Amino acid sequence: MRVIRLKAPGEWDKFTTEELSRDLLPGEALIQIKKMGVCGTDLHAFKGNQPFFEYPRILGHELAVEVLAIGEMVSNVQVGDRCSVEPYYNEKIGQAVRRGKTNCGEHLRVLGVHVDGGMQEQMILPAQFLHPSNKLSDDQLALIEPLAIGCHAVDRARIHHDDKVLVIGAGPIGLGAIQFAQLTGAKVIAMDLEADKLKKAREITQIKDTVLVSDHIEEDLMEILEGDLPTIVLDATGNSKSMLNTFKYVAAGGTIVFIGLFQGDVVFNDPYFHKKELTLMASRAALSTDFSRIIRLIEAGKINPERYITHRIKYDEVPEEFVKLYDFGGDLIKAIIDYD
Repeated sequence: MRVIRLKAPGEWDKFTTEELSRDLLPGEALIQIKKMGVCGTDLHAFKGNQPFFEYPRILGHELAVEVLAIGEMVSNVQVGDRCSVEPYYNEKIGQAVRRGKTNCGEHLRVLGVHVDGGMQEQMILPAQFLHPSNKLSDDQLALIEPLAIGCHAVDRARIHHDDKVLVIGAGPIGLGAIQFAQLTGAKVIAMDLEADKLKKAREITQIKDTVLVSDHIEEDLMEILEGDLPTIVLDATGNSKSMLNTFKYVAAGGTIVFIGLFQGDVVFNDPYFHKKELTLMASRAALSTDFSRIIRLIEAGKINPERYITHRIKYDEVPEEFVKLYDFGGDLIKAIIDYD
């Protein structure tokens, strides 16, 4: 099995090509990678600023695959199935996992971050992490994982139809959060630093209300919301300044959910936090049930993630072409690596 490994952060010559192979064990499946979505995690890892990352590493966790062979005791997939991959593995069943929180287990390992990922032609995975759908395209299957991040964050926020929701950050994760928030019937506003990203957000999600970052954000929000502030704020930026500003934007009694993360401390004014009686949450990864639910929503036409795709790279050209993704700036929403 040919793999592309990132041996250190830097330029294209930090990628190496290798051959790997091993036998199929009970409970596992041999899969052919068909498509890989390039995540912000992959881009940060290449530049050397991804938290909890070690080199060398095979990148990639947004995957569409085809099942080539299955080991003994596998019943959830068959040879020939097209699947999305759930890339979160708990090496031990810790306290969080026992309580059903498989997305934040104490021993959680993420494919392409803590263990080698999908930037390889074939790989072997525990079959339990494969979610089949022979109705969806490979592009759609590859984008289920980033959608699941937004889906889980929206579930964490417990949004009701009468809530007023602000999603900060109009990248792929923010777009997913927007779409799942819209499905609740709540009023949703998108905010970003870049006007072009907000334009794309309107095209992709049909969201009507957007706010460009400025020095009068609270006034803009209150104008849209007829004097009110958002009851729910989801921050998908991973930017410390943006995350701290959410305390100003949220209404008293409201909820803040941090989807993105950064390497540092979040420090806020405690009296102000208490005065508003705020709820502050983190959202990490997604649950297994999110994957099957999103597959059903895409099959039903409720969500179409293919609109996210703005750029493509051929697998054979990754070492030379990957670095060029940084040149696109805000024009890059989602790049897909094509293996065929």
